[in-house]
Amino acid sequence: MSPTPRPISPLSSLIFASRWLQLPLYLGLILAQCVYVFLFGKELWHLLHKANTMGEQEIMLLVLGLIDVVMISNLLVMVIVGGYETFVSRLRLENHPDQPEWLSHVNASVLKVKLALSIIGISSIHLLKTFIASGNLDGLPLCSSPDYILAVQTAIKTIGPSAEAAFKCTTMTSTGVMWQTIIHCAFILSAIGIAYTDKLMSGTPSKASAH
Repeated sequence: MSPTPRPISPLSSLIFASRWLQLPLYLGLILAQCVYVFLFGKELWHLLHKANTMGEQEIMLLVLGLIDVVMISNLLVMVIVGGYETFVSRLRLENHPDQPEWLSHVNASVLKVKLALSIIGISSIHLLKTFIASGNLDGLPLCSSPDYILAVQTAIKTIGPSAEAAFKCTTMTSTGVMWQTIIHCAFILSAIGIAYTDKLMSGTPSKASAH
């Protein structure tokens, strides 16, 4: 005979029900997903519309930008679905043909590791875009440098507003590229630390039971 479940106190019910306060947050992330769909469509239209006039490097940067949007969108889906399943309520997708494979064994630790790996993937795309765009870094002036601004202003006064299109500049510096690389390495080390900590925590009960 199974024991009679103890009644839950009103305070416990209130605290447990407070998890539904996260629902507007996940709905807001769905709206953010819609914004990224619009951004992807806009970038794709720009790529198709100007493909004949762009060089290989410009096309590559635009394609990497599209991949970046897709990876951020995947990250949003992972947070929305996995976070809601873990912290708010069950989605009950056990018999759904489109249930994500990772959702069947998702928990806070698994979700944390997957998010860390997704952030590394996004950072890798940004770093690759930086490396490609930095090919002409030494040959272009810095956009915020006083000499460049003065040269553009002088050309506009002499020739007209159309002269601005002839001037090219860069917003990147060698120091900025170096720090972006360091930050990416820090993301990798953080992900390794998170995965190692999760492995230690998941292995603790089995070790304790072995003794």
